[in-house]
Amino acid sequence: MSDKKLKSWKDNLHEIIYEADTPAGKLFDVILLIAILASILLVMLESVHSIDVKYHRFLNISEWVITILFTIEYILRIITVKRPIKYITSFYGVIDLLSTIPKYLSLIFAGTHALVALRALRLLRIFRILKLARYLGASNHLASAIKASRAKISVFLFAVIIAAVIFGTIMYLVEGEENGFSNIPKSVYWCIVTLTTVGFGDIAPVTPLGQFIATIIMILGYGIIAVPTGIVSAEYTKKANEGDNSKKGTIPPHPNEVHLNSQCCANCLNEKHVDGAQYCFKCGCKLHHD
Repeated sequence: MSDKKLKSWKDNLHEIIYEADTPAGKLFDVILLIAILASILLVMLESVHSIDVKYHRFLNISEWVITILFTIEYILRIITVKRPIKYITSFYGVIDLLSTIPKYLSLIFAGTHALVALRALRLLRIFRILKLARYLGASNHLASAIKASRAKISVFLFAVIIAAVIFGTIMYLVEGEENGFSNIPKSVYWCIVTLTTVGFGDIAPVTPLGQFIATIIMILGYGIIAVPTGIVSAEYTKKANEGDNSKKGTIPPHPNEVHLNSQCCANCLNEKHVDGAQYCFKCGCKLHHD
């Protein structure tokens, strides 16, 4: 009987932590989101010397409260899954660990000689911002658009690299070492900086021909910046329109089209399950609990 109660407790807690379809799961995600945003704000304020000096005690106590909250969350995520190592070694598991341990490490590293290393370790708390991606539904649409555009973007980037190598080599021949273009890699670096309209100014063409070529590269740069943005935007708009039309009923659903929910398998942590699914399609573990 006790084993059944323990299993039921773990199953219910797993649904709250890993899923967002229930009211309790949504509340948990909202609280966690607020804590993440608060922790990021604390890290930023702590980096301002005048604020840190004046409110150091408040910032320190607040950071400890949030750290303890994330520690409890991390432990609960481990004990509510059937394969803890799977979560610990996953992307979000590593991020959760990196965003939690710096405050505890500050208790170990003491003394003036460790202050430099301590400051660097404290910056690991900024990794908490990566936890936000887990709770942003729109990020899934953006990720799908980028994934659908990866072939076009790859070809585009390859073309840009080729153009940078060609123009960089030309500039090396035109300007030469006396004008700062001492080798082809450095000339290619200058071409990439110019194409992206960054313009550091550490290297600049001097000859009229070199300046003319640089002008062409600058003009090309404006067009090059717009291309990947347009590719991803087109795919994003396409998927958004398909979703809206499907909801309105103007486009009948494809026979193979499925709707996914937020159910997370306690065994393999897979989240892409069809509505109404009873078992995980990846490992076969039961999803719905009695």
